[in-house]
Amino acid sequence: MRTRQIATALLATGCLALAGCSAGSLGSSDDEGDGKVALSFLVDNQQETVKTANQMVKDFTAKNPNITVNVETRPQGTDGDNIVKTRLSTGDMTDLFAYNTGSLFQALAPEKNLVAVGEEAWVGQLDKNFATTVTANGKVYAAPMGNFMAGAILYNRDVFSKLGLQVPKTWAEFMANNAKIKAGGTDPVIQTYGETWTSQLFVLGDFHNVLAADAQFADKYTKNQAKYATTPAALAGFQHLQEVHDAGYANKDFASAKLTDGLRYLAEGKGAQYPILSALLSQLIVDNPGSENKIGLYAIPGTDAAKNGLTVWSSGGVYIPSTTTGAKLDAAKKFLAFVASPEGCASQAAASPPTGPYAVKGCTLPPSVPQAVKDMQTYIDSGASSLALEFLSPVKGPALEQICVEVGSGIRKADAGAKLYDEDVKKQAQQLGLEGW
Repeated sequence: MRTRQIATALLATGCLALAGCSAGSLGSSDDEGDGKVALSFLVDNQQETVKTANQMVKDFTAKNPNITVNVETRPQGTDGDNIVKTRLSTGDMTDLFAYNTGSLFQALAPEKNLVAVGEEAWVGQLDKNFATTVTANGKVYAAPMGNFMAGAILYNRDVFSKLGLQVPKTWAEFMANNAKIKAGGTDPVIQTYGETWTSQLFVLGDFHNVLAADAQFADKYTKNQAKYATTPAALAGFQHLQEVHDAGYANKDFASAKLTDGLRYLAEGKGAQYPILSALLSQLIVDNPGSENKIGLYAIPGTDAAKNGLTVWSSGGVYIPSTTTGAKLDAAKKFLAFVASPEGCASQAAASPPTGPYAVKGCTLPPSVPQAVKDMQTYIDSGASSLALEFLSPVKGPALEQICVEVGSGIRKADAGAKLYDEDVKKQAQQLGLEGW
């Protein structure tokens, strides 16, 4: 499914070219003598990624004048993945590198190719969700770079205030709110199937509720011991798509509307709620100036208000390859300690306004962040969040977005959609050679 690609692109953080790097980052990759150490740091070439990497290098080297860091760039996407894997396998990797977390991290053979950092003091300050995504056989391998992203519901606070509505913590409350919103003349739920990937959030963003009902679902799912169609909590996401459609709560042009339409409807109050990835807040605000504090965010509600929580996508990580040794390894560990500190978070924020919470305890968001980002932080602070399924299982199916469009359009019933998706993931699991399939 394309959500992983979208999430990766939206969460990417970092200098366009080496010409834009700070003066402190232009050292060679060799030890310079006199106690000085030069490190190389590989990041993808997305503008925000390089900008953030440069800022962190500038702030880190200001406090550590005997260490210089040279930022190098690589392509994004599959080409970039191949470069990372090739350089690791040939022993030609830079001293530090930024890369994905979760299943893509696991594919790097971390125990062979990376340096475990679990003994470092800062590891205890990592958010548990992030730590899970960079752990292999009980060992942690990275510091976080970037922000959490949520699969959640963005809502127009003015519409809620006008109608006297409270943020729902159960699906029943959500549907009751929808009835009041529709009676007030506003579309309760925005759907934008003109861009099919946006159809998936009621399913993908509901995974916290699945785990709340069965904490072992991801493991069972990977082993083909649990399915969407036969697990009530997992089936619920498909049922929610059907219920919203059958009740007439979506915008009339849901079949053709695109992402930019949905964001505009929400900002203008033509629609009250939009299930979407939180990173789209940036686009919403750019396209609709003055909406920073007009839009709030809440977790997709389940059946139990006491277990209400947010489904999150992890930030990226900064890793040390096993080829980094001696003085360079000591310096690289110092850099990771900086990245995983409040000072490191502040450095990232100085480069690019955060679009979500940081994965380090003690990091605070700037007061200027949008209200929806502050809403996300509340869930993180209270421990009411869970990773999206793709960080816990390699089993994915490419047809989910098309199936969600069909269920959300009334073409296919929820139970039939869930069964079809179970068949879709079966093909993928077999291609991966997973046991039990």
